[in-house]
Amino acid sequence: MRRLLLASLSLTIGILALGLSSTTAADKDKDSPTKEPPIVKPLEGKSETIKLFNGKDLDGWECNKDLWSVEDGEIVGKNTGEIKVSTYCLTKQKFSDFRIVANAKLVKSEMHSGIAFWGKNAPEKGDKWTYAGHLVMFPSGYGMYDLFGRNGLPVDGAPAKKVGHQHDWNEVEILAQGNRVRVAINGTQVVDWRDPEPMRIMEGPIGLQLHSNKEPQEVRFKDITVTTFPKEDKLITVKEKDGKDK
Repeated sequence: MRRLLLASLSLTIGILALGLSSTTAADKDKDSPTKEPPIVKPLEGKSETIKLFNGKDLDGWECNKDLWSVEDGEIVGKNTGEIKVSTYCLTKQKFSDFRIVANAKLVKSEMHSGIAFWGKNAPEKGDKWTYAGHLVMFPSGYGMYDLFGRNGLPVDGAPAKKVGHQHDWNEVEILAQGNRVRVAINGTQVVDWRDPEPMRIMEGPIGLQLHSNKEPQEVRFKDITVTTFPKEDKLITVKEKDGKDK
């Protein structure tokens, strides 16, 4: 009888352990970072190309005028003292699905800059013009970042470093549709990523970043255009070696 009870107890423990193991494995699979992200279709709306910067002043933008200005037909972000929280030059207009093409140059410092989108102005984070949302970084630390969210996103910056210029002009194209982000640097595609948490995506301003830093910095932007709800589902600046569009 004792042997029968022990055998029965062992069988029960084994079944419970198997069930626990299966549940744990299922939970791990559900939360696994390798799980394929959902596919969110691009939103539909009026497609138009807008010149975000008129080359003369910051009309249509909001920012700290002590740090942002216009010089030689370029938007310039510059600091001499410490910036404790990254600050942005923000468009007054908000965007969801779009293509932006801009030329950007890091003049002084080795700290990256970037273009922010799919988020919001977040003055509660310590600066009147800081941003909470998605960021495409360049040129020092290429890749993507979730500002005041998940921090670094799983995007490899190595391809961009091969084609980017540290202290010279870089053509940056960002195609943001649904929950998919594609980026080209100087005509080479370097990012193709879907956000696995599309609930984080929101219509928001586009922001040009002047990073938090104790060192002096200068970053410049020019030739900034955005196309809302782009009809073409591809990067337009990416070229084949023979010069033809991909």
